[in-house]
Amino acid sequence: MASYGLYLESGPMRRKTMVHVLDLLGCIANGPTTDEALAATPEAIRAYMRFLRRQGERVEERGAIETHVVEHITEGGFLGNGSPDIVFGPDLVPVTPADITKYLARFHALREDLAVWAATQSARSLDAAPRERGRTARAILLHVLAVPGAYLSAALGGATGFSRVQTLAERGELPLPEALRRVDGMIGDIVRGTTPAQRKAVVRRSGGDVRTLSKALRRILEHDWEHLAELSRRPGGPAL
Repeated sequence: MASYGLYLESGPMRRKTMVHVLDLLGCIANGPTTDEALAATPEAIRAYMRFLRRQGERVEERGAIETHVVEHITEGGFLGNGSPDIVFGPDLVPVTPADITKYLARFHALREDLAVWAATQSARSLDAAPRERGRTARAILLHVLAVPGAYLSAALGGATGFSRVQTLAERGELPLPEALRRVDGMIGDIVRGTTPAQRKAVVRRSGGDVRTLSKALRRILEHDWEHLAELSRRPGGPAL
């Protein structure tokens, strides 16, 4: 039986909640309440493990999943939505070269899943209003596109070129699949080029904001996975 520690963030009265499965960096589950988010977590873990297996990672064999809450943050802003302000204990652990290789491979796989699916969609399907409330598929992909650059910029004190890719994609001058892959390459180049000092730096800013490369990589993976999963739940969405 595999056991996973869970790190939670919840809004007021423990309603909207996001569960971070840091043992499987990038895996998240969410729900309108803490109980519902926790109930959704085992299946989210299974889906993420399927994704990891498809891209060649060795993960625990299928079977029962056991979870336990390690940390639950209930004070702060934007909680339950993947708050950029919170920091969990593992976010303070320096990133190793092996971590970089593993997590960039995951990010590449996420981007490829999004890019391959986007390439199969017509302009009409990308712009179709969803059956339930929410953004169009194009809006989701444009939202996802350059966010990783913002996370890296916060951790490293700057990361250029991402807004340019975003603008080109929004204008239709750069196809979405190409734009997604371009950001993938940019992220890889920047992260692989970090120094040992940058990989272990803990930058504390006014207001209690804490920034680390480890935290940035967590959010980069979580954000792409969250929206890949969102698209997968729609008719004709990418398969997980």
